[in-house]
Amino acid sequence: MARHCSRTGCSEAATASLTYDYTHAMAWLDPLHAERDPHAYDLCDRHAARLSPPQGWQLRDRRYVEPERALIAV
Repeated sequence: MARHCSRTGCSEAATASLTYDYTHAMAWLDPLHAERDPHAYDLCDRHAARLSPPQGWQLRDRRYVEPERALIAV
C-alpha cells in the first residue's frame, strides 16, 4: 500500500522521509524509507522541496546523493 504525505490535508504519495536530531539541531531528508518509521515524517515531492529547517538548524538533503565512483586500478 502506498504511503501518503504526513502534512495535514495533503494526499500526495510520499517520496521522502524526514528525520531529525534535536540535540544536534540537524534534520535529514532521505529517499522514502522502505518501511514506515515512527520516528520519521513521510513527505511528498512538493513538501520536501519546500521544507526549511528552524533557525539555527542544518538540513541535509540526501535524496539525490551520487554514488561514490569506484576506484579503478590501472
